[in-house]
Amino acid sequence: MKRVLLINGPNLNLLGTREPGIYGSETLEDIVVDLRSFAQERDVDLSDFQSNSEGEIVTAIHGARTTADGLVINPGAYTHYSIAIRDAIAGVDLPVIETHLSNVHAREPFRKESVLAPVCLGVVAGFGRDSYFVALEAMIRHLDG
Repeated sequence: MKRVLLINGPNLNLLGTREPGIYGSETLEDIVVDLRSFAQERDVDLSDFQSNSEGEIVTAIHGARTTADGLVINPGAYTHYSIAIRDAIAGVDLPVIETHLSNVHAREPFRKESVLAPVCLGVVAGFGRDSYFVALEAMIRHLDG
C-alpha cells in the first residue's frame, strides 16, 4: 500500500471561515475526510498534518522519510519565502507536489513566486478543493511509476 502524507501550512486551519470568496466555505477537515476516501479507493494510506509553525512543518517533512512514499503540501504563505521548508523537501529524497486552493499567479505579485516549486515534482493551483485531489492523483500516478 502506498503511503502519502498531506501537509497543510499556516492559516489553513481557518478554512471555511477565512476569506471564503478566495478559499471556499469547506473546512480543512471536510476536505481531508473526502481525500481519505479518495485515497482509500486507490489503495493509498493518506495521513495528514497541519501546522502554523514552520519548524513543525520541517520536522514533519523529515519524519516522512520513514513513514511516507510521497508528500502533497499546501505550504500556505511559506510558499513564497521558506528556505527552511525548501531545504527540508530537497533533503528527504521523497517526491513532493505543491498545491494551492487559489490561483496564486492571479493574485498579489508577492504570491507569484514559489521558493518550493523548484524542488517539487509540480504545482497544482487554482482549482479550490479539487487542487488537492488533482495533486493526490498525480502523486499516486507518480508512485505507480
